[in-house]
Amino acid sequence: MTESRGTESLGVRPWMTAPATAAVFDALEAEGGPDCARFVGGSVRNALVGRPVDDLDIATTLTPDRVTRGLAAAKLKAVPTGIEHGTVTAVSKGMPHEITTLRRDVSTDGRRATVAFTDDWCEDAQRRDLTLNSLYASRDGTIFDPTGHGVADTRAGRIVFVGEPERRLHEDYLRILRFFRFYAHFGKGEPDAAAVAACAKLKDRIETLAAERISKELLKLLAADDPRAAVRLMAETGVLGVVLGGEANLARFEALAEIEAEQLFECDPVLRLAALLPDDQLAAGRLAERLRLSNPDRDRIVAALSPTPVLKSWMSPRERRREGYRSGQKTFSDRAKLAWASSPRTATTMQWRGMIALAEGWVRPSLPLTGADVMNAGAPKGPMVGQVLREVEEWWIDHDFIDDRMSAVEKLKSVVQGLAY
Repeated sequence: MTESRGTESLGVRPWMTAPATAAVFDALEAEGGPDCARFVGGSVRNALVGRPVDDLDIATTLTPDRVTRGLAAAKLKAVPTGIEHGTVTAVSKGMPHEITTLRRDVSTDGRRATVAFTDDWCEDAQRRDLTLNSLYASRDGTIFDPTGHGVADTRAGRIVFVGEPERRLHEDYLRILRFFRFYAHFGKGEPDAAAVAACAKLKDRIETLAAERISKELLKLLAADDPRAAVRLMAETGVLGVVLGGEANLARFEALAEIEAEQLFECDPVLRLAALLPDDQLAAGRLAERLRLSNPDRDRIVAALSPTPVLKSWMSPRERRREGYRSGQKTFSDRAKLAWASSPRTATTMQWRGMIALAEGWVRPSLPLTGADVMNAGAPKGPMVGQVLREVEEWWIDHDFIDDRMSAVEKLKSVVQGLAY
């Protein structure tokens, strides 16, 4: 493989010349000379297809000690975030820039690699996963495409491994999920047959990966604008079954993604994951634990899959407010979206939209009574206070959160008197 200095250029983009980034490149070039550092991966790929650039990774021929020395000479902070793999994070004007020395794999076991540093851009490209992630650009925007296919594949939406797919996967089995993730975000047309076959063949190796790596990649995949084709492909290859540990509810997932697109709802990877799961809170909780999801995400998924009460599009505003109060606005919104995705796609859009608008826009009222009010009404301090408040709260909910403190106080008195006998 020979390095391909493309005739194409991204042009000079604002993110290339931002003062913080320019300071990092100046520091590296002062240490290693011109063209010792280039932008790599996501920034080049995204710029090529007109997508926002949200993080800047830099590849360099400098070894980590020289990177650190160059940054120090420029009075920039250097953080050894992955020094054994050649990665140093430069902090310039408060902005992090991940800088990684060019490298080649010495040995791999599917989860981690032992690397050796190199000054050969082609060697570095050869060890990367996909051709669209193996693009480099100098600070003047000139594109370098060592594989010879990265630019064309990126523009065409072809998600193709660098070299032999099985070899790339044996280096790191997370690349199975990365293939589907990039297909969800950038893929167009039919997927690469060799890549799909390799992912299907090695799918069981996913179980050797750390749970946090799996869940992070899965949620990134589900955050794509339209991940339906990728998830369907995951199911067909058996990869999805390995990740979820069982069958997936593809119909509800696809319906939810369609609803989000039609109604311009924000893409919600956690809710999409809930949509994929069976209506079994215990099983969902076990999966969340196995994937090491955060506690908030685990609790949200379990709550969204609650079987009761059954939500229907024709529920009255009063019933909607009652369930929104009891379950909480976020859970009610999640459950309404899942119920909509599970229902026949008939002319009930306005009803479902109204339910979700209520869930997300309604200001949850507060019971106009306190424990002090209960004791003032004659209840002794202790467990009875909570018992009285719960009973009055049920009355208040049934009366559609009546905004009349005097009526609530009268009800409180009658409850206290009733419990006293």
